[in-house]
Amino acid sequence: MPLDLYYCITSPFCRSVLLTARALGVELNLKEVDIWQGEQFKPEYLALNPEHTVPTLVDGDLVLWESHAICTYLVTKFAKGDSALYPRDAVTRARIDSLLYFGNATFFPRFRAFMHSQLGGKRDPTYDEKKEKFHECLRWLEKFLSRADFAAATDHITVADMALVPSVTSVIEAGFILDEHTKIYEWVKRCEEGMAGYEEANGQGAQLVGKRIRGMISSQS
Repeated sequence: MPLDLYYCITSPFCRSVLLTARALGVELNLKEVDIWQGEQFKPEYLALNPEHTVPTLVDGDLVLWESHAICTYLVTKFAKGDSALYPRDAVTRARIDSLLYFGNATFFPRFRAFMHSQLGGKRDPTYDEKKEKFHECLRWLEKFLSRADFAAATDHITVADMALVPSVTSVIEAGFILDEHTKIYEWVKRCEEGMAGYEEANGQGAQLVGKRIRGMISSQS
């Protein structure tokens, strides 16, 4: 029986789950939640997920949100044997986990803060500080990606890549990552070529949210 996934394609966190499910061959019953219209605040959705976030996965009695928890759950439950996506090796798994935390605690919050500093066509007094913090984050990501072909210092795709690439491509589509960040662009290309169903699961959503963000911010960045 397919698992229910409540999602919005513009959310990078939802796209991480879609990519992971594609890699595992897991069938999902997709239930769209239009977060731009506030559907995540409907009583029936709040009864499912009181934090009113997407994605939310329902697998029988289990209701799970937080995209990284969902991704690692899917690998743990459905992968055959010791999966390269999230291997049992302690060192590799630690590197993957560190990138998952980096995405949630550093990359996305710094991008969001930078974006919010220029909403409505006007830069607020924190713009320069938030711009530097975001660019610092990009430099860190470049260093991570200099270790090997993929984010967790591996020669193959892991959950770390599936968690990071939706956020990074959303930022690229919004026009926030300059061409000088060659390591980032080269890594994205490898992900595009190596991830099953990439365009449907991530590319289209990244383009949609990038266009929306460009319409929300100042023309100067």
